[in-house]
Amino acid sequence: MNQLPELHGHHLWLRELRPTDLAPFERIHTHRVLTRYLGVDRMDARQAQDAFVQCLTQPFAHPRRKHTMAVCAPGDDTMVGMMGLLVEEYGRNAMLTSLVLLPGAPVRGHGHEAGRLLMAHGFGRLGLHRIWAGHRADHTRMRDIMLAAGLHPEATLRGLFHTQGSWHDVTTYAALAPEWTEQATPAERAILAGASGEDADRSPVAHLTHPRDQLVPSSAGPSTP
Repeated sequence: MNQLPELHGHHLWLRELRPTDLAPFERIHTHRVLTRYLGVDRMDARQAQDAFVQCLTQPFAHPRRKHTMAVCAPGDDTMVGMMGLLVEEYGRNAMLTSLVLLPGAPVRGHGHEAGRLLMAHGFGRLGLHRIWAGHRADHTRMRDIMLAAGLHPEATLRGLFHTQGSWHDVTTYAALAPEWTEQATPAERAILAGASGEDADRSPVAHLTHPRDQLVPSSAGPSTP
């Protein structure tokens, strides 16, 4: 079983999904607004339930390529959002996917930190060299979140995914392990070294906040922190 450890940051932490997370998972994927910028269309309840079951099986895959994590507030293990990391089948690359936070989540404004925690795990324990992410080109407020995660602009991919009856362009960003690790926070450095980051000094180096955290593409395209 390839289970990820809990990943603790300054404003939020990540853990594996549990069977008891079905309600918030279903709420996210059936919500008209929360799915607006994702790389998959809004689901009905049955589709969301099927997708949730598939997520629960991820730790049993060998090799494991999909990592869908629950976002939680410090001191509380209630799922208030989600984010994923998709390890690609070639090279040492991965894509951040589907950051979504529920309305009223106490961690709103810090969604980029979820991306940073997954990047620290990817560059550390998973030995990745390059991690990328993206957002729909018309979702311009995501640029600040990408930059706060330590990602650098790269390109615009035309017509990358089709949702809501239209093809959408996606603006992409990426980070390389040698560069990203130089600006990691103490908690992120602990994760890079193989710990959870929970006991490290979590004073942020340069955390940007944003009023609305939601990454774009899901399994059909790139996403962001």
